[in-house]
Amino acid sequence: MSAKAKGETGLKSLVGESTYSVWIKMLSSLVPDGRTHRLAPLIAGMLQYASAVAYEKFKDCPPEGSITECFIFAAEMEEHEEAKTLLTEGVETLFRDAKVSYRRVSRRGGEYNIVDQAILEFLHWHDMPWE
Repeated sequence: MSAKAKGETGLKSLVGESTYSVWIKMLSSLVPDGRTHRLAPLIAGMLQYASAVAYEKFKDCPPEGSITECFIFAAEMEEHEEAKTLLTEGVETLFRDAKVSYRRVSRRGGEYNIVDQAILEFLHWHDMPWE
C-alpha cells in the first residue's frame, strides 16, 4: 500500500475523526487483556463499517492506492490472501495508533497476530457454515 493509503486516504480519513478516535480508545482499553477470539470479530466489525463507508463514498472511483480502494477490491476478490495483503498495513496502523501490540504468542510458543485473525473474520463475515 502506498504512503497515500496511510495519509489522507487512510482509515481515519475514511471513517472520520470521531469514529476513529472511539476505535483507538476501544483498542487501547480492550487489547492488552483481551482474548484474540473475542477481539477479532470486534475489529472485523470495524472493518465492515469502514468497508460500507468506502463503498458508499467511493464505489465508482476510489482513490488509487488507498485503503478505501483496498476495501472495495477486497470485497470483490476471490483470493483471500491478496485481500489480506491489501488490508494488513491499514489495520496494523490502527493498532499502532492505539499503542497496543497486535502480535501474540500462544502457550505453546507459536507466534500469531490479531490483525490476521481480524482480517479473516472480516473476509468471512457473511459465511454461514451451517447453511
